[in-house]
This record gives sequence, structure tokens and C-alpha cells, in this order.
Amino acid sequence: MNAPSYDTDVLVVGAGPAGVAAAVMAASLNLRTMVLEAGPVGGKLHRISSLENVPGSWSTGPQLAEALAADLERLEKAGRCTVVEGLAAKTSGHDDRAELALDDGRVLTAEFIVVATGVTDLAPADAEWITASPDFFAPPLWRATPQELTGRTYVLGGDRPLGTWLRAHPKVTTTLHVLCPPADTYKAAEVEDDNRVRLVPVSHAAITKPTYGGGWTVTVNDQDGTKTIYAAMSVLNNLGNKPAALGGLVSGEDGYCPPRQQHRRIRIAGDLRSARYQRVATAQGSGAEAVLAYYYDTALPGGGGIR
Repeated sequence: MNAPSYDTDVLVVGAGPAGVAAAVMAASLNLRTMVLEAGPVGGKLHRISSLENVPGSWSTGPQLAEALAADLERLEKAGRCTVVEGLAAKTSGHDDRAELALDDGRVLTAEFIVVATGVTDLAPADAEWITASPDFFAPPLWRATPQELTGRTYVLGGDRPLGTWLRAHPKVTTTLHVLCPPADTYKAAEVEDDNRVRLVPVSHAAITKPTYGGGWTVTVNDQDGTKTIYAAMSVLNNLGNKPAALGGLVSGEDGYCPPRQQHRRIRIAGDLRSARYQRVATAQGSGAEAVLAYYYDTALPGGGGIR
């Protein structure tokens, strides 16, 4: 029987920190490598204004994203990696191959797929604790400049980009009134000592347009049920992320995709694994580890095959 033919040995879905780390590792092991990406290399790194816990002396996300793009360009020029533009829709594992269906109808095959599609932004409509009028829109906190924060500013959610934004703008003096549901309490604790932050514990918030004047009316029920009404000139989105899972993956109740529950030919890397491991450094390590596991299971003599 002839050995199955694949488009590539390792197909990496996503060119963020985890995906590029997987591609670099695969190319270093002389595995045919293909990377699929729909947007710019680096993904959400382009939104991170301040980096503190990533080795290599990177100070901003765009700096690291530029370096990752250079890594892929170097591998492409050396003929060790192919970068394909496209949007992944569904992945599937079979006894003799793994397949990835794209939204344009193409199907790519590989011996092994690393899915590193990461996370995408939550919107107010995704949060059960928020009720808002149809015309409400909250710009993301990470995109706001200090000059734009005029008047009383409220922030929806205490996710970690709040700390990143504060570190990126150390001279800003605007007070951020942060509506913090119980699920965000442990995250918001990282900035509770910053005198520019006022944490507002909430169980529910309703956001409406006032009858007269500009801005928004924010009606807050605190965690004891007490209702307070605030007037806000601006409201910013800091609700966090939701997993950008592909069709065909096994996901948990939270939408994340536990690596050990997937088909043996499909490995999960990066932020898609769990809400607890959303760090650049751990994402990179997981991408490289996913490829090494494949390599030791299959490429080396006596590896024993994919498990």
C-alpha cells in the first residue's frame, strides 16, 4: 500500500506567537511546514502596547510581531516554510491524515495539524451581566489614547489589558471607573493599588442614552443588589476574550479546547487551550512543544506513531 500523500507534514493554523513558534520548530526539524493565516502575522500582539513578561527585551507587542514576521519571511526564503493566506473553517482528524477546510472551499491535508487560532474580543452583547441599548458601542480600552479620555470614564470589565494600558501610559491622571463582575475580581486585583483605578463591583450593569445631553447613563447593581446610577462621558470595552475555536474541535463548557481531548493528529497550542494560560511566553512554548511531540512520536525511528 502506498503511503498517503499530504500537502505538508505540519500544518499550522494561526501566525501568532504560538503558531510561529510551532513553524520555527517544525522547520528546524526538517519537516515540511505550512502556516495558514488570515490576518497580519502576530495577531493580537499588534494591540499590546506594553510587554513585561516576555523574554528578549521586547517592550511592545508590535515589536515582537515584527520579529515573528521576519522569522516566517526568513523560513520562506530558505524554502523551509510556506505561508498561505486564508480563513480556516473546520478541521478533522482521520486514521491516515488530518484535514483543514477553508471558508473558500479549499481543503488542505497534513500528517499533523497545530491549531493556534487564539482568542477574539468579547463584545458587550456577549456578557450576561450587561444590558445595553441597540445604539451602544464601546471602543476597546487598548485602542484609547489619554487625550480621548475626557470627562468621567467607565470601563466594562477588569480583564488584564487594563494593567497593560496603565503601564503603557504612566503619566495619565484620568480616573478609570472599572465595572468589575465577580469573575474578573482576581484579574483586577493586579491593579487595585493603582490610584488611577476605582473598582466598582457589579452583578449587573445597564447602559442607556440619557434623555438630554451626551454620554451614557450607567445603572449598576452591585454584588449586594444595591442600585446606583452614574453619568459617563465615555465607556470603554475591557471584557476580555472568547476562544476562536474552529469547527471540528472538541471544546469545553467555556469554549476553550483542551489539548488532550482532541484527535491524535490535531494538537492545540497557545491561548486556545485555556483561559488560564493566556500569556505570550506560554503560548510560544506550547507551539514548539506540540511539534516536538509529533516529531518524537513519528519522525524518529522507533517513535511508535502518533498517539
